[in-house]
Amino acid sequence: MSFRASILTLYPDMFPGHLGQSLSGKALERGDWSLETVQIRDFAHDRHRTVDDTPAGGGAGMVLKPDILASAIDSLGEDSRPRLLMSPRGRPLTQARVRELAGGDGVVIVCGRFEGVDQRVIEARELEEISIGDYILSGGEPAALILLDAIIRILPGVMGNALSGTHESFEGGMLEHPHYTRPQVFEGREIPAVLTSGNHAAIDRWREEEALKLTKERRPDLLEPSKR
Repeated sequence: MSFRASILTLYPDMFPGHLGQSLSGKALERGDWSLETVQIRDFAHDRHRTVDDTPAGGGAGMVLKPDILASAIDSLGEDSRPRLLMSPRGRPLTQARVRELAGGDGVVIVCGRFEGVDQRVIEARELEEISIGDYILSGGEPAALILLDAIIRILPGVMGNALSGTHESFEGGMLEHPHYTRPQVFEGREIPAVLTSGNHAAIDRWREEEALKLTKERRPDLLEPSKR
């Protein structure tokens, strides 16, 4: 069974976006994964297809209505796939969570818009809020594409080299080591001699040491016991 992605959005034309290109696009054509979009506005009750309303208690912006979003989710029928809401207040996305999701049958992703989503539908439909970073986007669609990109690339058969998905930043709890390729000398900078030595044990040690050094410099939080 292929990995199934269902996207609930007000802008279905934003999909598959870049996921229709390169390896993910070829995998989509092969049927390694499938994509469907659900237009939330189709479940509106009035002739203007209104999906939002003013926030209770006042304040700026608009809020996505719970009854309409719930109807859109329910239209997918009985579904055991995790229901995800792309949200800046969600738990930060990690490679470990990506791997968990990639190991399942698929995902249902809700793309929020406006000021937010009514809390009651988040609770009633058990939406897991996920954040891709500490910044605000215009909507959940770009975040959903990033999440799917991270998942699809590690699905079986998508990447040509199976090792590509394991020797990367975050997979071993650290950032990835530096990479080099020909020419041997570029603007006076040479490839580190150890990488052309043919000594694979020494190469492995060098890569591990460089990964640790980079992680200490740039992401020391990854080395905390709770993150390992």
